[in-house]
Amino acid sequence: MELLERIKTRKKEADKSMTVHWFETSDSVSRHYQFQPDGHLSMKVVDDSRPVVNKMVESFLNKFFPSGYPYSVSEGYLRYTQFRALQHFSSATLSVLSTQSLLFAAGLRPTPAQATVVSWILKDGMQHVGKLICSNLGARMDSEPKRWRIFADILYDLGSGLEVVSPLCPQLFLELAGLGNFAKGMAVVAARATRLPIYSSFAKEGNLSDLFAKGEAISTLFNVLGIGAGIQLASTVCSTMQGKLVVGPLLSCIHVYCVIEEMRATPVNTLNPQRTAMIVANFMKTGKISSPADLRYQEDLLFPGRLIEDAGSVKVGRDLHKVVRPSKLQELKEIFIEEKFLLNREDKWTDLALECNATGEDALKGWLVAAYAASMEKSFNNPSFTTLQDAYEKMNSVFPTILSQLQTKGWHTDRFLDGTGSRFAW
Repeated sequence: MELLERIKTRKKEADKSMTVHWFETSDSVSRHYQFQPDGHLSMKVVDDSRPVVNKMVESFLNKFFPSGYPYSVSEGYLRYTQFRALQHFSSATLSVLSTQSLLFAAGLRPTPAQATVVSWILKDGMQHVGKLICSNLGARMDSEPKRWRIFADILYDLGSGLEVVSPLCPQLFLELAGLGNFAKGMAVVAARATRLPIYSSFAKEGNLSDLFAKGEAISTLFNVLGIGAGIQLASTVCSTMQGKLVVGPLLSCIHVYCVIEEMRATPVNTLNPQRTAMIVANFMKTGKISSPADLRYQEDLLFPGRLIEDAGSVKVGRDLHKVVRPSKLQELKEIFIEEKFLLNREDKWTDLALECNATGEDALKGWLVAAYAASMEKSFNNPSFTTLQDAYEKMNSVFPTILSQLQTKGWHTDRFLDGTGSRFAW
């Protein structure tokens, strides 16, 4: 027994002597790193001679920004975060004012018990109705998350506005408050549904959870600050209805402006009709593939369905029987026999129909064929059915290079998000 204990003791001493550790010094901070016997890496700050301000900045970044920032996120994340913070601040401030107006309109004193009753009747009732209606639009939100995020905040401000003016019509209190919370319910669903694709566009290192957690931390912090500002305004400038009617619209304008700037800063890297058309149009002009960051400020956030002439003026998502006449269907199938799309040229646009399992690559192929066909018809002023064949051959010759550049730029080509567009199957 004594021999065994001696062996174990020597083994532990040997393990300690073999422990891997080192010191790193960076930005006036000396850190001691050490691998524990169980394989875990521990870190201890040995010396930190930085000014207090620098320590506070690092502490703030660690709590509210993803690990490895700014190298672990895509371009535009800081601008997105700045306007997101201001957005939540203005929204929370406006929420306090609207809640105060609701209580006054109902003839209630703002006690916790009475506020709970009003909240239960309005939010748990009308808000849920709004949520149910908006939940049916999930596919459209996947395709255009930026547009729906802006729409969500406009709806939220509309609901808050109805609550703010409710004291002017106390006899319509339930109607105004109900409609307000109905709009807020739709806004909540749209905002939550678009959150994931927006955060995903910033995650460069698979750090989606870290991005989400730090984003929520910033939202929480500025919501609390906004509530504090709202309480202060409610007891001073906005203690009267006149004050609310002045400050409310101002806060709403700040809120919507911040959301628009957030979305403009977001480099969404999934293919939808608008982004695909913009990629093709820029390629036709310059011969280069644009990155998500390049296109973010060119996107039309309010009217994403506009046709882009340089990309062939393509319409996608119409029913197949509306796109192609039965007499012409077989001819098109012979041209695109190995593809998961069909194209039909019209006078003012080109219809693109996709198979059920078509990906972003298939949609991009179709768009390129449409763009080449439109360019050929402009050059020769002689539209013919063989134009599609020539355009298809030209697309096949350049597509491998285009696809490689797309993937290098960070585009996700494995799917195509066309909202509620119809697809066909043979």
